[in-house]
Amino acid sequence: MKPIQELVHNFQELLGQVPEFLQPFILMLAATIPFLENEAGVLIGIVGGLNPVLAAAAAAIGNFVSVLLVVMLTSGARTAVTNRVDARAAEAVAAGGSAATLVAARPAQPESKGRIRFKRWLVRFGVPGASILGPLAIPTQFTASILVAGGTSRRWVLLWQGVAILLWTTISTVLIWSALRFVVGV
Repeated sequence: MKPIQELVHNFQELLGQVPEFLQPFILMLAATIPFLENEAGVLIGIVGGLNPVLAAAAAAIGNFVSVLLVVMLTSGARTAVTNRVDARAAEAVAAGGSAATLVAARPAQPESKGRIRFKRWLVRFGVPGASILGPLAIPTQFTASILVAGGTSRRWVLLWQGVAILLWTTISTVLIWSALRFVVGV
């Protein structure tokens, strides 16, 4: 069994073993994991017998909380790095040097297909488009981290990540519920 399949299977088993009032929290936990996110959380919840609206709400909340944490951590890291670089540049200029001496060429590393696709969407559609289309290429946590690390406002990223999470949760909930209801007949 592949790792993602095993993870989903384990969450489904866990969901069946806990009392009903804890089941939404299990879905929130599942939705915090990159590559599972809200779509797998909804699937686990609906297959596990939860109301689709409750499963969608729990998965969306879990995914958004993880994105919020990633945005805060990335923003803090970016602030620390930029403050450090600015302080070093100020020291270099004060010592009679040039701030340009601090810039070092980094060796080029090949980028993944998903990251290349994401960057193309960011240039073409901006933060709203990258947030909404980003989950087609990479997890929402990665999308949010890239946007914040690139200097985009935390509020702007959180707003559009929230919109994207609600949109994709709604789409996946309707599709999963419809498939189970009309195709499988559950």
